[in-house]
Amino acid sequence: MARAMESSSKSKKESILIKYAVVSRLLVLFLTVLWRSFLQPYDTSAALNPPCLHHRDVPEDSPPLLVANSVSKTLENSVVWDSVYFLRITQCGYEYEQTYAFLPLLPFFISLLSRTVFAPLVALIGLRAVMVLSGYVVTNLAFVLAAIYLFRVSVIILKDTEASFRASVIFCFNPASIFYSSIYSESLYALFSIGGVYHLLSGASNVAVLWFALSGCARSNGILNAGYICFQTMHRAYEAFYLKRRVCVLLTGFIRCVCICLPFVAFQAYGYYNMCHGHKLDDELRPWCKAKVPLLYNFIQSHYWGVGFLRYFQFKQLPNFLLASPILSLAVCSIVSYMKTRPELFTSLGFQATEKEKSSSARLYSLKDALEPDVIVSSNEGSRDIRQRRSSRKKDVTITTNAAAESNSPEASGYFSADVLPFVVHLGLMAATAFFIMHVQVATRFLSASPPLYWFASHLIASPKHSKWGYLMWSYCAAYILLGSLLFSNFYPFT
Repeated sequence: MARAMESSSKSKKESILIKYAVVSRLLVLFLTVLWRSFLQPYDTSAALNPPCLHHRDVPEDSPPLLVANSVSKTLENSVVWDSVYFLRITQCGYEYEQTYAFLPLLPFFISLLSRTVFAPLVALIGLRAVMVLSGYVVTNLAFVLAAIYLFRVSVIILKDTEASFRASVIFCFNPASIFYSSIYSESLYALFSIGGVYHLLSGASNVAVLWFALSGCARSNGILNAGYICFQTMHRAYEAFYLKRRVCVLLTGFIRCVCICLPFVAFQAYGYYNMCHGHKLDDELRPWCKAKVPLLYNFIQSHYWGVGFLRYFQFKQLPNFLLASPILSLAVCSIVSYMKTRPELFTSLGFQATEKEKSSSARLYSLKDALEPDVIVSSNEGSRDIRQRRSSRKKDVTITTNAAAESNSPEASGYFSADVLPFVVHLGLMAATAFFIMHVQVATRFLSASPPLYWFASHLIASPKHSKWGYLMWSYCAAYILLGSLLFSNFYPFT
């Protein structure tokens, strides 16, 4: 009965969350149209669409009908910043070196919808407008699905439906919302990253690997999701060695990590073949083609955008550091708070987790789904014997007291549980990368798909001691939604 009520509560919360996610996307799109109608864009060249350099098998962009001309112009004029690159890649492929900085998953989905579901609209509004419409549908739909997966992951990790719901609602109105409703890859990355985590926690490791690999096809930082597999493999290998079980944990984990990184590596090889293959003279080769490890993506980021370690630490970039300071401060506070609350767990990378936490963990520490059922039983018996030998000198009363104290420990659930650790480590790596290497203002959208940010924010909002932080959090999200929809939609710089 209790499980049925809990399941019903989760279903109701998920239904409400879907409404929040849809409303948040409609709100952002409405603000985008509103600001666009009031202000003149800073750059009006985005609507230009020169012919492709190379012939491609795509339908000709016939002129739209007079009735639909305004719709076509509205859609095409909404294309700004990186959206221009994604649409160009969809229509013409990878023509220039710098376009290889944009991975192919989003163009693939845009092309798929343009050729199938929305193909009849080409005669009405033109091919490019149909591609724009397809892009908006893909990104906004992916965002709604990402919000659903975040809620499901949060329920598994936090073991608190209310806290999970709060965190997911904050995600629906996150400060990088404008990018999740634009033709950007953030929505697809969030969907496949968070969805991959959900499948990993559900025991479908191979499905999780596929989703993580797809996240690497959306954004380059998707390969960092292999860290979850590494964390799981590390603890499973230790447990297998400790219990003297012959399980190919390390080999399995290594193969899975390779599979996650493979699509990104394959895309680099594709770029190398297109840009470097067939040039007989060294003078015709680009500098990165001659490198021992020719990484096209790193060269593009460094050469065209000036990305590199401490290269953005300039006085003139101070406004951009201020723009990124809220999200970076939230990330640092969430990490430091976890470190202070669970110092031994953090410094030991989870090896100091209690037996109760490991046994109730969401498949991140245990060998439960890596062994056969009979092996699981024997493993549990073996671990129980080990624990019994370790505690043989203690009295039964002491054991009972410790068990009761552990069950009442505030760290056993919520944001400070052992299950949150790999997410905090992942967030720390992402935040350090954003601050020291990237254009720092990008941190707002770069970190926006990190679940621990929303778990920590949910924790602060629910805490009576930090009630003022709730108002500050929502004010920050509202301000950046308004500011982002105003600046970004009119081709002014914003993160």
